[in-house]
Amino acid sequence: MLTIRILATAFAALAGLAFGSFLNVCLSRWPEGESIVSPRSHCMRCGRTLAWWENVPLLSWLALRGRCRTCQAWIGIRYPLVELAIGVLWATETWRCFRPELLSTPTLILDGFWFIFLHGISQMVLCWMLVALAALDAEHFWLPDWLTLSGIAMGVLIRTLLVIALSQQTDLTYGDLPEFDPIGAFGRIWVFLAPIIDALLAALLILLIYWTYKLIRKREGIGLGDAKLMAMLAAWLGLPGALLSFFLGVALGSIAAIVAIARHSNNKNDESLAAMKLPLGTFLCIGGIVSALWGQPIIAAYLRWAGF
Repeated sequence: MLTIRILATAFAALAGLAFGSFLNVCLSRWPEGESIVSPRSHCMRCGRTLAWWENVPLLSWLALRGRCRTCQAWIGIRYPLVELAIGVLWATETWRCFRPELLSTPTLILDGFWFIFLHGISQMVLCWMLVALAALDAEHFWLPDWLTLSGIAMGVLIRTLLVIALSQQTDLTYGDLPEFDPIGAFGRIWVFLAPIIDALLAALLILLIYWTYKLIRKREGIGLGDAKLMAMLAAWLGLPGALLSFFLGVALGSIAAIVAIARHSNNKNDESLAAMKLPLGTFLCIGGIVSALWGQPIIAAYLRWAGF
């Protein structure tokens, strides 16, 4: 059984590297409005079409030392980081899916196959989207509506299907997910409405911060794209998971801001510091990834610590 778990994890890691390489193509072409299908992969500076061996995830970047072999243009550290991130995240989720107690209980595999499959695939898709949004916001301060809004729709659909699938199992639980029948407890209509309500409440949190800051400082402090991102996180993870993502993102953003201020401590131009921008969406995405993979045990541990 351990062999199956290791092989599945290794396959997921390799698939993650491949999809990470594809994501790099998207991240390079989406901001420029270019097609992700054609032309073939090429150097963004000299335009030379890359050979097949220059497109091998991670290895090609290392072999070329991060530079085009023709014009020596710097390729960028984002390429190996994105590929590595997707590979590690997909491998981590697959390792979690193939739990020893599940593999040793054939009835659980048969009864809960669709739930386990849907949950694992959905986590991989979410991580892929969050890495994409994190990179776009970090490089371009851009959270495209077509990605966040489609993410909200996908999150509502996937979460509804997961709850329905879980409610039909009599002896299957996954991690810290609910053990009761949510449809029987709240009614079928609530199951469909809950992801939408969570998304609206999460977006409202960012909008309140946006309006308050604008009222006090007379300028925008955060973008409306962050509100759509929070709605997307809530649609996928529920309101508790989205709030955990928010607090983690704010904490990371605060640390980044302190470091940035410390680096510019000798700069006496207060206006330049006040105008400094940080990609909040990037930090929210990192928080979302942590919440997606480990949010349930983190929230459960906090509730126990708080005495609930």
